[in-house]
Amino acid sequence: MNEGASSGGEKQELKFKRAILQDQNKPENMIQRQQVIRLTYLITAVDLTCLFMQIGIIPYLAKSLGLDSVGFGYLQTTFGVLQLLGGPIFGRFADQCGTRAALILSYLSGSAFFLLLSVSTSIPLLFLSRIPSVFMHGLPGAQMVITDLTTPAERADALGKLGLCFGIGVIIGSSLGGTLSTKFGMYFPSYLAVVASLISAMIVMTCIPAHTKPKSDGQATQQRTSQSSVFNLKEILRLMKLPGVKEVFLIKVLSGLPTGLFLIMFSIISMNFFGLEAAQTGYLMSYFGVLQMVVQGLVIGRLTSRFTERTLIMLSVLAFSGVGLAMALMTNVFHYCIIALPMVFALCTMGIITDSILTKSVPPSDTGAMLGICASVHPLTRTVGPTLGGILYKMFGVSAFGYLQLVVNIALFLYIFKNKVPQNEEKAQ
Repeated sequence: MNEGASSGGEKQELKFKRAILQDQNKPENMIQRQQVIRLTYLITAVDLTCLFMQIGIIPYLAKSLGLDSVGFGYLQTTFGVLQLLGGPIFGRFADQCGTRAALILSYLSGSAFFLLLSVSTSIPLLFLSRIPSVFMHGLPGAQMVITDLTTPAERADALGKLGLCFGIGVIIGSSLGGTLSTKFGMYFPSYLAVVASLISAMIVMTCIPAHTKPKSDGQATQQRTSQSSVFNLKEILRLMKLPGVKEVFLIKVLSGLPTGLFLIMFSIISMNFFGLEAAQTGYLMSYFGVLQMVVQGLVIGRLTSRFTERTLIMLSVLAFSGVGLAMALMTNVFHYCIIALPMVFALCTMGIITDSILTKSVPPSDTGAMLGICASVHPLTRTVGPTLGGILYKMFGVSAFGYLQLVVNIALFLYIFKNKVPQNEEKAQ
């Protein structure tokens, strides 16, 4: 049965490649495709800048409204749960209605999110402002556009360049949010984000094609649209049962979970363990953002042209193991600055390569749903992170994150070494 499913997947993949290559042979289509991809990078950078502007001011706004640390934890968990629930549904919506409709939904939801935040003068309103975040998936939406418009060979490099957008969002959004809130008031960044999100929605409406999937796949998508609902859980679970999908997805989740817990607790660790002030913590986050830009924008594309996906996954797991050991022995912020480089490399490489593998493991008509499932990994970490991370830090200290990282990734390395994961080993380019 698995052989039949694998054979069917290979046929779908071959069909997808032919459709893309036929379009690429036409100069006008090639130019249009590149323009859409560049525009997607631009609006993604704007969207992430808006998101990180509010991330920087939310703790101060919550404190000014009288929300204590426990209540703030509930607020963050609410955001994580909504994103976790919305990710797969958003992906299915993109597959059935097109990526343009999905991106418009994301940016309009972002506008509602920032608008409600701008009038959050009480704790209930602040919690209410989280609700639109269920469909705020601008980055996964951008990944869907790029996945549809690139061949499997180009995909990892193209997805990696989204890291530049993320880095820009972290650096500009974090600094701009603090500066604007200081000069013009706590709610001003939210006003600006509402306008930026609406403009992004208008750009998508006028410049992004309604359907970015290959024409040969459009009929299959329309047939499936009439047969199943966006909220059909069985269709989402069906993807996890395809050959090789479950194994790669579990590696994706488990390999970076300990580091994710550490990063969620980083604001507390930076104060209590490193003894940093708020401004110094901001500089450290900017440093992290710059590293991410360099690794995703400049390094990963070159690696994918020289090494197989299996090799890069094993290299990422080894890097995670080394990071775990170093974190267990870390004693000051200088040590962390050194550790951050292999940490960012492992996080970025594992994320991009597994996304690339998973989108190639499902039929082209389901790539949106698969990316939606992948997008739920970070919300899942944000949901369980404050509780698990808090317990680990309180009971065992910072070194617990390092030892957990080391043990988990050594086990994963042995599993990958023993089993053929991914099933179809190939170079990304």
